[in-house]
Amino acid sequence: MLIPSIDLMGGRIVQLEQGERLRIASDDIDYWIERFRGYRRVQLIDLDAAMGKGENTALVERIARQLPVQVGGGIRSVQAAQRALLAGARQVILGSALFAEQNGRGSVRTAFAQEMATEIGAEFLLAGIDSRAGRIAIKGWTTSIALTAEEAMAALEPFVDGYLYTHIDGEGLLAGFPLEVARRLRAHTVRRLIVAGGIRNQEEIDVLHAMRVDAVAGMAIYTNLLQA
Repeated sequence: MLIPSIDLMGGRIVQLEQGERLRIASDDIDYWIERFRGYRRVQLIDLDAAMGKGENTALVERIARQLPVQVGGGIRSVQAAQRALLAGARQVILGSALFAEQNGRGSVRTAFAQEMATEIGAEFLLAGIDSRAGRIAIKGWTTSIALTAEEAMAALEPFVDGYLYTHIDGEGLLAGFPLEVARRLRAHTVRRLIVAGGIRNQEEIDVLHAMRVDAVAGMAIYTNLLQA
C-alpha cells in the first residue's frame, strides 16, 4: 500500500532531504488534502514538534478531520496521543519518546511503551524507528544512539500495532529504498511494517507490497515522479 506523506514545518507542507535541507514548501494545504483524499491512509508528521522547535497542532487537527491519517511528531505523552486521536487520527506514531539516551548509548523505554499501550491501546500505536548508518536517530534526527532497529522492534513487539521504519540515509534523495533492509525487518516482526526513505516509483512499491510491507512516499509525489 502506498501512503502519501504530509510533513509540516512553520505552517507549511514541506519536503526535506535527509531531514535537513528544504527542497519543497507549499502553503496550499487544501490542494494536498484534496489530492490525498482517496487514500486509505496518509502520514502526517509535525516536524517542528519532532524537533522541539514549536508545533503545528491546529493544522494537524485540521488535516486529521479530513483525511485518514497516522500522526507523528512530538507525541510524548498519553495526553498528546489522546488529543491526536480525538482530532480524528487513526493511529499515532511514537518516536523519540520510546528511547532513552545516555552518552551515545541507547535503550528502549519499555515501561513508557507499556503505559501507552494500556492507556491508548496497542492497536492505535505505531513505533517510529528512524535509522541512520544502522543506528537509531532520535530528537528530530539530531542524535544517534547505539541501538539497532531490530533490537528496538524486539523490545516493542508487545506494545504496538506496527512499525514505521525510516531509512534516513536515503530520505528525500529518490535513490530507492534498500529492499534488503525491508526483507530483514519483515523477518523480525509479525506486526505491520511500513518503510520510508527514498521511495521513487510504483515498481518499488509493488515489490514491497509483495513482502507485506507498506511504503510511505513524499518527495517522489511532490516532484511528480510518482503519480498519486
